[in-house]
Amino acid sequence: PTRRSSDLTSSGFVLGLALGRSDRLTAIFQPFIVAANSVPRIALAPIIILAFGLGDASKIVTAWLVVVFLVFFNTFEGARSVDRDHISAARLLGASEWQITRTVIIPSTMAWLFASLTPAISFALIGVILGEFIGAQQGIGRMIIEAEARGEAAGMMVAVFVLMIVGVVLAGIVRRVQAYLLRWRPQTVGNL
Repeated sequence: PTRRSSDLTSSGFVLGLALGRSDRLTAIFQPFIVAANSVPRIALAPIIILAFGLGDASKIVTAWLVVVFLVFFNTFEGARSVDRDHISAARLLGASEWQITRTVIIPSTMAWLFASLTPAISFALIGVILGEFIGAQQGIGRMIIEAEARGEAAGMMVAVFVLMIVGVVLAGIVRRVQAYLLRWRPQTVGNL
């Protein structure tokens, strides 16, 4: 699950970073990204199932569509808000564009990325369950639908409890990775 989760978020991060660093790419692609983001994901679920079948691929694509825009917009804003004086100082010291991206832009953007990851976990779970509701042969969403059809509240509550545990574990992993990668930043009081 964490390998697939990192793949889901990395595409949004890379896209947000690329567009956040380039005014030309932003001018070209941002209208298309905003238009694609305006489409409700639930409307795309049947099309995804037709294209990818009832297996794991359709669930992964649905979760990706839900998560990628959330991560993209946060990363894009993070890349846009990097202090220009830091970039100028790095250039003055002879840093190449790749070195500026690696040592200034990415570390400054990481806080924005992690701000989007906790809600991205919830949205990814929503995307997977949505895919399983619409058409799946197995999974927690399928278990909820079958329990509802039989009128078994206990079965539905067990599935919801399992989802809650998965969400809490993934949020804990994100917090640990965030604490490790952002250890250079000053600590703030009142973290959730």
